[in-house]
Amino acid sequence: MAFVDDVKTELASIVDEPATVKQAQASAMIRLGGGIRVVQNRLCLEPSFDNLQAAKWLQQTIQAVYRHQALLITEKRSTPAGVVDVYKVSVTQSGGALALQTGVFDRRTKRLVAGLPNDIISGNIAQVKAAWRGAFLALGTLSEPGKASLLDLLCPTRETAMALDGMARRLGVPMKLHRAKDNSIHIIIRDSETVERMLLLMGATRTSREWSGKRVDGESRSKANRLANFDDANMRRSAKAAVEASKKIERAFKILGDEIPQNLRDAGQLRIQHKDASLEQLGQLADPPISKDAIAGRIRRLLQLADRTAKKRGISLDDPAADEEN
Repeated sequence: MAFVDDVKTELASIVDEPATVKQAQASAMIRLGGGIRVVQNRLCLEPSFDNLQAAKWLQQTIQAVYRHQALLITEKRSTPAGVVDVYKVSVTQSGGALALQTGVFDRRTKRLVAGLPNDIISGNIAQVKAAWRGAFLALGTLSEPGKASLLDLLCPTRETAMALDGMARRLGVPMKLHRAKDNSIHIIIRDSETVERMLLLMGATRTSREWSGKRVDGESRSKANRLANFDDANMRRSAKAAVEASKKIERAFKILGDEIPQNLRDAGQLRIQHKDASLEQLGQLADPPISKDAIAGRIRRLLQLADRTAKKRGISLDDPAADEEN
């Protein structure tokens, strides 16, 4: 049995959490678990998992937190490694209601969200950890102990990868996005200490030590606690910088109104919508994708244009007076 199954079993044993935290984990598991389809004009949810305990956790949470009936179905599936068991959590009678409650369907458009629900992306740190735990339970893999370090999370969409990457950076965990030959998008962590940090943040305190080969003693526990606690000051500074950058662009939009070239408007919108994304990632989100230098240049030109316009009108781009009501 792969070691990753032990990790997922430990993560699925975490049950003593507030309802909002369980909801964040359940939403991520449903979104990445797939199996969202329409049958006879009825929305059905059947996310599947390779770990039995993960499927049981989701089944119990759907029934206890959301009050919907959920069935656990075991199926056989052929893979290059042989025939394996796949565990589906099936919600057919009230799939539409559950999809709206978990946020995987947008309440306004009634369509599947491209990434993850906004209230989870911008949620508190406990919710962010839970969302990452749910995503890993659904589509995460981990190298065996003693082999080259690798934590790999397959993402169903680029927007999902961006959301998880942004949340990981809120936790202080650096990672890379990788597009495979089949065009699938993966989140990759190769540094052993960073892998251990993410395992600890998700809640795999026992198996993370086994994976790293460290003894369970007072020193290891102390380090685990330090790794599991993100740097509050750094997170506050990063969040403040993101808010200030978005405010400046929003003010630029108000100053310029309709007098904005479409390419500059699109770049500004990407910066506002993806506050945690790097310039390179923003460039990947552009349609069509562009380089990080190009996205940075467009944002810079947008602010310069707004600054010149503001000076002509006798106001400052940084002046709160630019935030007048429409």
